[in-house]
Amino acid sequence: MGITSTSDGAGITTVTVDYPPVNAIPSAGWFELADAVLAAGKDPDTHVVILRSEGRGFNAGVDIKEMQATEGFDALIAANHGCAAAFSAVYDCEVPVVVAVNGFCVGGGIGLVGNADVIVASDDAVFGLPEVDRGALGAATHLSRLVPQHLMRTLYYTAQNVTAQQLHHFGSVYKVVPRGDLDAAALEVAALIAAKDTRVIRRAKEAINRIDPVDVKTAYRIEQGFTFELNLAGVADEHRDEFVATGKPRANK
Repeated sequence: MGITSTSDGAGITTVTVDYPPVNAIPSAGWFELADAVLAAGKDPDTHVVILRSEGRGFNAGVDIKEMQATEGFDALIAANHGCAAAFSAVYDCEVPVVVAVNGFCVGGGIGLVGNADVIVASDDAVFGLPEVDRGALGAATHLSRLVPQHLMRTLYYTAQNVTAQQLHHFGSVYKVVPRGDLDAAALEVAALIAAKDTRVIRRAKEAINRIDPVDVKTAYRIEQGFTFELNLAGVADEHRDEFVATGKPRANK
């Protein structure tokens, strides 16, 4: 359980997330994920990173139960810093990052996927941001890299999901395959990248990041600022408590 890294000796390093039952990552886990992705990119023998998960779904975001079981704001602050570190690590990794998305990818998972270089997904994968149902904000920055602007706003305000097939239509998901073929699909595209001269690919990654029209780090930090405001007002706690108690969004009062 946790974050593991394995290398195949052919330039591909696979980072696997495994936090049963739904891959809701605890605060420390986000930092571990960031360290693993950055370390892989710094290794000259790594030409490409695959980010994948075990279990029912790719990512369920932060561990809200951990947050609500902790007195004060330490867990909240740690989760926010951890998410920012992990999202940035995927973006800043010195080699391309291929994400293999199975099942659900929600909350913090959108931050990881939105900052990745290549996305492959299982045919049962769904992507979404339930943040407003948790009294929080965040990762609209990254969702806007996956869908057009007005659809992003609609999905964000309604907390609805979008399917892998829809994202494939928009061109943000490279390939959609049956779940049993997901790892093979990720390896296939990773091998194509790994076969290239890593000196060129590393400079290509840096160049693409430098010409990116969106400053993903600053934009996400602005979103986090409004989340902290909702926490100071007590709004976020109401929503998180309701979710922990019932597993459902808090009804409008």
